[in-house]
Amino acid sequence: MGKRVRQIEKRTFDAMQQYSWPGNIRELQNVIERGVILAEAEVFRLDPGTLRRILKEALKSAQAPGENTREQQKARIEAVLKETRGRIAGPDGAAARLGLPASTLESRIRTLKINKHLFRSNT
Repeated sequence: MGKRVRQIEKRTFDAMQQYSWPGNIRELQNVIERGVILAEAEVFRLDPGTLRRILKEALKSAQAPGENTREQQKARIEAVLKETRGRIAGPDGAAARLGLPASTLESRIRTLKINKHLFRSNT
């Protein structure tokens, strides 16, 4: 990016520490990347309310009407299993991408009757 950030504003640092990061490490990476891109000086800062807005948007999309039907949930899990070639656990696994514990994802796979073995690659 070619920008040099030398310090983090205290208010921003405190807000980032208090935020629960429900989107896992990818959410943290995205927030930091966006903050660096928008930085006008060598101080990293987020506008007040940025993290609350991100959380509200995530909650709104998770609770959108009809968004979490059984078929949509199954399709989403199958799409992520395809991306991860059937890998459930680990930092690059489907559970991490979906923001779920691996045991919860395994349970949902059984409940939704998904054949996780269909997504495993032979390479």
